[in-house]
Amino acid sequence: MLKHKIIMLFLGALLLVESVFMFVAVAISTIYSEIDFQFLLISAIITFLVGLLLVIPNFKIDKKVDKRESYLIVSLAWIVLSLFGSLPFFISGYIPNFTDAFFETMSGFTTTGASILDNIESLPHGLLFWRSLTQWIGGMGIIVLSIATIPIVKSGGMQLFVAEVPGISTDKLHPRIKGTAKKLWLVYISLTFILSVLLFFSGMDWFDAINHAFTTMATGGYSTKQASIAYWSAPSIHYIILVFMILSGINYSVLYFGLTGKIKKLIKNTEVKFYLFLIISLSSILALGLWFYMDLPIEKSIRDSFFQVASVMTTTGFSTNDYTQWHPNGLWLIILVVMLIGGSSGSTSGGIKVVRIHVLLRNSILEFKRLLFPNAVLPVRYNKLVLSEKTVNSVLAFVILYAVLIVLGTIVLSFTDLDFTSSLGAVVASISNVGPALGSFGPSASFSEISIFGKWLLSFMMLVGRLELFTVMILFTKTFWRK
Repeated sequence: MLKHKIIMLFLGALLLVESVFMFVAVAISTIYSEIDFQFLLISAIITFLVGLLLVIPNFKIDKKVDKRESYLIVSLAWIVLSLFGSLPFFISGYIPNFTDAFFETMSGFTTTGASILDNIESLPHGLLFWRSLTQWIGGMGIIVLSIATIPIVKSGGMQLFVAEVPGISTDKLHPRIKGTAKKLWLVYISLTFILSVLLFFSGMDWFDAINHAFTTMATGGYSTKQASIAYWSAPSIHYIILVFMILSGINYSVLYFGLTGKIKKLIKNTEVKFYLFLIISLSSILALGLWFYMDLPIEKSIRDSFFQVASVMTTTGFSTNDYTQWHPNGLWLIILVVMLIGGSSGSTSGGIKVVRIHVLLRNSILEFKRLLFPNAVLPVRYNKLVLSEKTVNSVLAFVILYAVLIVLGTIVLSFTDLDFTSSLGAVVASISNVGPALGSFGPSASFSEISIFGKWLLSFMMLVGRLELFTVMILFTKTFWRK
């Protein structure tokens, strides 16, 4: 039987953490003396009080979290924090439609970056900062943040961690999961600080530099400018963000080893090598295409192709060029494929993940050998380890479910009077947490014209994609709810 009190306790504690971040946005608004101060303050107080109402009556209960509770807590956490996180936009009237406000916030927390805003610069600094902050919080993970900061998370932390960060393997950097969470956040904060400084000295002001550092490290893609990174013409800014997008698409556990001197664990990691190979090879093909077909200068072709591939593959969603305008069509079709691949497991990126693609490719190659040598034992190896048949089957099941959800989502969304390309692009961009899509929703367009039903559907796709399908989809099975 589900323990309702432990669920309310954790959700309340997370709302208290969210209110603290809201108060930071209040401080930013105070610095700029803008009208959004009062709306952010009201939202922060409401969030704080509701959090207290959920925590105080349940504080002394047994805090052990079982597997079923962990799935429900994780799924509800992202929904509840998005509901309260949308209050500043809705109460202020800058996003007067609640569906739009929720869509913008869910897109933020899931680091999707799909926006309904057609004039981002019209938002005051406090709301812009909160918008970027939602992505930074969601990038490393709401539950990972709670494990690292909330004292009540003493038992069941690993269950919550795995429910939010599912995958083939979960590297532990410390014997206790709380220690692992803290080290992951240490890397995250350190790289965010370094990127902020580099962007400032490259020409951004401090506000833009910090906001873009938040959304780059989170691979979220929210910008303070409607034109995204194309607003800044300085190549140095493009290259700096490019490098940090690539870093953000690497498993943070592996990054931690690399940054603490264990460089061999980074450079010899199979997933990292395949990840970099895909970025370099696909970017090179695009660069040749842009130079030959679009007649762009060679440096511009290389910069735009590498930036766009890294941005889409890490599911960041920044843009320096509108890839929907690239010709021939094969050039932007490469972008669609990259959207599906995503970054590395254990990174802030979305998508299917490089490791799953690589495991499927290796298993497919081995199938030919198994046909020729039916009695041979040919296991799939990854990082010198033999993967169990159960692991390989789970990868196959994930990819099949991913494809099914894309097909069903595209069909349903197309009934809202969207053309096929736009429907497919919006669904893929949402479930992969990329943001900019194809068709009518490319890098230079917003999602404002999608119907109310379509926005709720895509919000659901964002959540499912961010939690890697099974954590959310298991809630729709009879088995989960049986006593």
